[in-house]
Amino acid sequence: MIESKAVQWPSGTEPYPAIELEAFRTKVVTRGQELYRDLPWRRTQDPYEVWISEVMLQQTQVSRVDGRWQKWLERFPTVADLARASQADVLEEWQGMGYNRRALSLLRSSQIIHDAGTFPHTQRELVALPGIGPATAAGIRAFAFNEPGVYLETNVRTVFLHELFPEEEGVSDSRLNPLVEAACPRDDARSWYYALLDFGAWLKRKVPNPSRRSRNHVRQTRFEGSHRQKRAMVLRLVLDARTQGVDAKLVAEALSFEEARCGRPHVSMGDAHDLLLELAREGFCREHDGRWFA
Repeated sequence: MIESKAVQWPSGTEPYPAIELEAFRTKVVTRGQELYRDLPWRRTQDPYEVWISEVMLQQTQVSRVDGRWQKWLERFPTVADLARASQADVLEEWQGMGYNRRALSLLRSSQIIHDAGTFPHTQRELVALPGIGPATAAGIRAFAFNEPGVYLETNVRTVFLHELFPEEEGVSDSRLNPLVEAACPRDDARSWYYALLDFGAWLKRKVPNPSRRSRNHVRQTRFEGSHRQKRAMVLRLVLDARTQGVDAKLVAEALSFEEARCGRPHVSMGDAHDLLLELAREGFCREHDGRWFA
C-alpha cells in the first residue's frame, strides 16, 4: 500500500478548494483499492507488453482492448517479432482499433528499439520514439518500471478535476501537471496510477464527466460517414487484396455501395484516387501500374 507523506502542493499551484496532499492521496488509494480492476495487462511488467496496452487504450474502451491485446501478443510476442513483421501484417492485426497511424508508429518504434538492443525507460528516450507522447511514456515508465512521472490521461484528469476543482471550468493541463507530479509517490507509481485510473473510470459512470471541464478536453468527432471512416474502408480494401492490389474504380464502387446503403452520396473515382494518394503519402500503401498495394 502507498503510504501518504506530509508533502505540500507546489507553491503557487494549490488547488481549489484547499485540500491537503496527504488527504488526497489517502482518498485515492482507498477508492482505488475498492474499485481495482484486474486487467490482463496489469499482470505483466514487460515494457513491450505494457507499451502495446498503453497505445491500444488511447481513446479506446477497455472492453475493446481486452482480447485484442492478447491476440496482438500471440501474433507479435516480442519487440523483435514486431520489428521483423511486414507492414501489411501489422496493419491487418490493428484493424478495428482505429487510428491506423498508431500501428505504423508501433512498427517503426519497434524497429528502432530492436536495433538499439534494449527497451528505453527514460522519459526523454521514450518520447523520441514515433507515436509515443508524454502520457504514453509516463504510463510505460509507471507500469513497466515503477518510475514516477506525469501520467495525465483522461481517467487521471477526471479524478484531479473532480476532487480538486469541483466547481471550476476550463482547467488547463498546465495547472494540473505540477499537481499530478507532486501527488505521484516516488516509491510506487504503479499502484498509484492504477488507483487513479480505476477511481476515474468509476467517476465517469457516476457523475457528469469531470474531464469535460478541462480546457484540453477534445470531443471526439463523429466517425460514421466521416473522412476517417472512408480512409479506414479504403485501407481495409487494400489489405484484403494485398497480392493483386486494388484500383480507384474498385475502391469507388465499394465506397459508393456503402454510402448508398446509408443514404449518403456516391464516391467518384477521383475522390477514391485522392483517398489512395493520401494513404500512400502517409506510408499505408504504394502504387504500381495503376494498382495499389499494402
